Amino acid sequence: MKVAIYGRSNNENISEHIQLLFDKLNEYKTEILIYEPFYKFLQQKIQINGAVKTFNSHADLSKDTDCMLSLGGDGTFLETLTYVRNSGIPVLGINTGRLGFLANVAKNEIYDAIEAVMHKKFSIEQRSLLSVTAPNNLFGEVNYALNELTIFKKDSSSMITIHTYINGDYLNSYFADGLIIATPTGSTAYSLSCGGPLVMPGSQNFVITPIAPHNLNVRPLVISDNNVIKLKVEGRSSHYLASLDSRSEIIDSSIELTLKKADFYLNLIKLENQNFFNTIRNKLLWGLDKRN
Repeated sequence: MKVAIYGRSNNENISEHIQLLFDKLNEYKTEILIYEPFYKFLQQKIQINGAVKTFNSHADLSKDTDCMLSLGGDGTFLETLTYVRNSGIPVLGINTGRLGFLANVAKNEIYDAIEAVMHKKFSIEQRSLLSVTAPNNLFGEVNYALNELTIFKKDSSSMITIHTYINGDYLNSYFADGLIIATPTGSTAYSLSCGGPLVMPGSQNFVITPIAPHNLNVRPLVISDNNVIKLKVEGRSSHYLASLDSRSEIIDSSIELTLKKADFYLNLIKLENQNFFNTIRNKLLWGLDKRN
């Protein structure tokens, strides 16, 4: 089996559990590819035996790679998308961070998770993406997101106005600090913290969530992801911030953003004991009563 590993170079990712991960992969004589900066960091911290290759870009990953392991939190998981892209390589998130909706394999579950992967005791869950187009090719080749696109104010404390159209029909001019267009996966991220609804993966929706809107009657809106959304921003400042998952670019009022569902999915590895309802109960502490 060929396994790629991506992680950030910080001490949060290092523990006896990570050593166990590599020891377990070596037991199965796994062909390992590690993100090169992460590999150089790991060499100083743990012992990595066997032949290891490295990768630095999407082009370095061959399509016969069986899976990608993301070591870190949800932010690290989102970064794997820039390497996996439309290759179809499935991703498993191992949580060495904090909350972990996407990276939902706990450190003490690594042994069982690797056993499950090696024996193919898992299913593939397809997560939809949103893609963004702009006249100046704003986000380059990686113009898609697993979680959301967010428009923020940048140079001023004044609110901005985001004119929003659905399939060419005028929806609303959001007078707010910003606007989030989230996928079902992103509904548990920034959109949730701004009052957006939880949406099940696979529900084929976008969630439009304003950030601190001035008009309190303006509420989050759920639409089908077969719609095309157009956004145009104006305000007292001349520049605004557009964030696509973990990547941000500066835009001005001349730029119109067009959003639609991407033409490919991210394949997420789902182990036998994992489902969306268990995740939201455990991560959001639903039903927790301190009296018990």
